[in-house]
Amino acid sequence: MSSLWKFGPSGLGPIKTALDTLEEYNRLGLKTCEIAFTYSVYIKNKGDAEKIGKRAEELGIELRIHGPYWVNLNSEEPQKIENSKNLILRCLEVGTWLGAKIVVFHPGFYGKRSKEETYEKIKKGILEIENERKKRGYTTEMAPETMGKINVFGSTGEIRKLVEDTGCNFCIDFAHILARDKDYRFEEVLKLFEKFEKLYLHFSGIVYGEKGEKHHRRTEEDEWKKFLKALPKNKEISIVNESPTPVEDAIEGLSLSRINGI
Repeated sequence: MSSLWKFGPSGLGPIKTALDTLEEYNRLGLKTCEIAFTYSVYIKNKGDAEKIGKRAEELGIELRIHGPYWVNLNSEEPQKIENSKNLILRCLEVGTWLGAKIVVFHPGFYGKRSKEETYEKIKKGILEIENERKKRGYTTEMAPETMGKINVFGSTGEIRKLVEDTGCNFCIDFAHILARDKDYRFEEVLKLFEKFEKLYLHFSGIVYGEKGEKHHRRTEEDEWKKFLKALPKNKEISIVNESPTPVEDAIEGLSLSRINGI
């Protein structure tokens, strides 16, 4: 396995067991973890966050955050856009306490606006957040994610353009790409992001239909093998699994990368 690659699960669990959970992840060889703030930013105390971040750093476990699901920087309601910006900023603040590298988030829906109008609206929101992030001295970066439904903003091209236009980071979810485009498009997508030395990825099994993603499922061995074979061996890559059994699936990905000498 490339020593530049880190595998890990989505989810750290409750604050009271976080340090023990990190110890267990380390014992299993898992070196990244995405803390799920998807329903609430549940780590509220700076002291708690700093303890978790310190232990993660000692164990060599890279932390990242997944922001709340209800972010929508393209809402028809201005207050909802402000609320979304504040949610992301709150995640960036807690992420800074934790020493987390990125906040992954879903930027928004197309709604009644055209794709072009939606892009401009979301770009404006991210630039405003980025300006505030720098003013406040937050070290965690924003990482809009490639999305899995056709009515949701977040094609690979849209995310790549956001990175170019705003200087934000990014998260490539290959399960979402499969659900949206009916093909992983490994070579094409990795080419799109080839100039970046560090890649933040999601990879899981997924159930999808004509309109895209339905839900995640266990990640099958042959899916892992295709994915791992496609990845560049000379880049630092952080791989988070979001299946219903993320720890077990992340361990399988790690094991397969070792077995196949990737």
